[in-house]
Amino acid sequence: MKFRTPTPETLLKWKWQDFEPYFEDLLSVDLTQENISTWMAQWTQVSEASSELFERLYVATSVNTADEEAEQNLKDFMEKTYPQVMEKSQQLKEKLLESKLVPHGFDVPMRNMRAEAALFRKENIPLEVELNQLSVELDKILGAQTIQWEGEEQTARQMEVVFRDKDRARRAKGWELTRKRQLEDRQAIDENWVKMFKLRMQVAKNAGKPSFREYIWEDYKRFDYTPTDCLRFHDAIEEVVVPAVNRISEKRKKALGISDLRYYDLFVAVDDEPPLKPFTDAAELEEKASTIFHQVHPQFGEYFEIMRREGLLDLANRKNKADGAYTTDYSMIKRPFVFGNAVGIHDDVQTLVHEGGHAFHAFETFNLPYAQQRWTPMEFNEVASMAMEMLIMPYLTTDQGGFYSEKDAARAIISHLEDNLRFWPYMAIVDAFQHLAYENPQGGLDPRACDAKWGELEKRFRPHLNWSGYEDVMMTGWHRKHHIHQAPFYYIEYGLAQLGAGQVWLNALKDQSSAVEKYHHAMQLGGTVTLPQLYQAAGIKLAFDAETLGKVVATMEEKIAEMEAKL
Repeated sequence: MKFRTPTPETLLKWKWQDFEPYFEDLLSVDLTQENISTWMAQWTQVSEASSELFERLYVATSVNTADEEAEQNLKDFMEKTYPQVMEKSQQLKEKLLESKLVPHGFDVPMRNMRAEAALFRKENIPLEVELNQLSVELDKILGAQTIQWEGEEQTARQMEVVFRDKDRARRAKGWELTRKRQLEDRQAIDENWVKMFKLRMQVAKNAGKPSFREYIWEDYKRFDYTPTDCLRFHDAIEEVVVPAVNRISEKRKKALGISDLRYYDLFVAVDDEPPLKPFTDAAELEEKASTIFHQVHPQFGEYFEIMRREGLLDLANRKNKADGAYTTDYSMIKRPFVFGNAVGIHDDVQTLVHEGGHAFHAFETFNLPYAQQRWTPMEFNEVASMAMEMLIMPYLTTDQGGFYSEKDAARAIISHLEDNLRFWPYMAIVDAFQHLAYENPQGGLDPRACDAKWGELEKRFRPHLNWSGYEDVMMTGWHRKHHIHQAPFYYIEYGLAQLGAGQVWLNALKDQSSAVEKYHHAMQLGGTVTLPQLYQAAGIKLAFDAETLGKVVATMEEKIAEMEAKL
């Protein structure tokens, strides 16, 4: 049965009965070497449609967390269509595996498929539906967090502008009010966490795994490194990065004329210049970002223009919009969609560039014929995004079409590199917290024990921060990292990828054009090769050791010093 591709508008009305005939037809085919390519192409079309339907329904709930109809539509899909799609998809995987046929360029996807088939349990589908609903409920809790500030209602994201104010008393007050508001939802977030935690332990048990960590390792298809490697990476960060962060923190304290460093002191400029204000609205952000992307590589610029023309960007912050930023794929129309919360700070530039890297990676993988070939390990997906953050550095100035004067560009680069250095210890806290929670589930189920674990990790990896008087704020830091709740164990990828991106940057400092071409080439491979091979194609290596990390950190500190000389 030939698949009749619906329009996106029509697709939103599809129910399970619209998908079912295509799945049944695929299951009825006797697979041979002669028809395997056609069969895979048809499976890809059906898979693309079901995937895009979910993504569009999810996007509708995040662009407006108060949209009850959108929430109900997603709930209906997850309860009535998603379980059927998952079950039939599992049957198709089993059918292909039993055939012993391997389509061209399908060795790695076949390995992934075997792992998926082995892990699949029908009884876990309703648990995944429930987890998705709890995730939506958490988005609603966080999306409703607003603060009255100087006569206006502000979102927590909008208050980040205040954290950059030169007046320490003002930024402290804004930070305190924001955190106080967030603590009001402490019990609700704790309850949501416990429900999710119990469900995840049951998912692992149903799949025959002794722990959720072992389950998620297979679910994320982490064939090329182990939890022990992650712990080794934490140690490398403690050895190499924490001292570097302590050094830049001492410089910051001296420049600000303060004796202790509070969280709200991390983002304010240390010079007498006003805070960086790269753009006034989302339209200006898009325009200048487009120019920069064209400079990095003409193809990237054209991809971004496609997204602008087709309304695939939602970048401005507003009330009742889910927190954070993400890129998702509308795989049926072969387009990515970028979601953001821009408020006019440099972090918004870096966020859009980051998501742009994901989007351009998606455009490249859409060129691969089969859906299963487009799945790429997250550890490389994040290289695609984080390397882009580094590759734009030469183009930030207005003479290159960017956002800043030469002096402000230097300030922006310093800010970005310092943020990257501070990120690794924070990433280690987030990742180590989850290892501790899920390997000690009795403690993981106790929010107060989780608070204590987070507090211990803060002291280990961020000794430069003074939390005295704000212990409750510090210990509930895990509440404010949505990956912990909504995408468990999905954070080490950022740390590994930042090291990979740092290596791309080191290559670019020697030869920008060559580094970009290798990076671009690796993006085109999708999931047709292994994770180490993707890194190798990009001219870098997957690493967990202090030596590789140390080379990147040393260069970052050198670049910071070089930029400081321009101020």
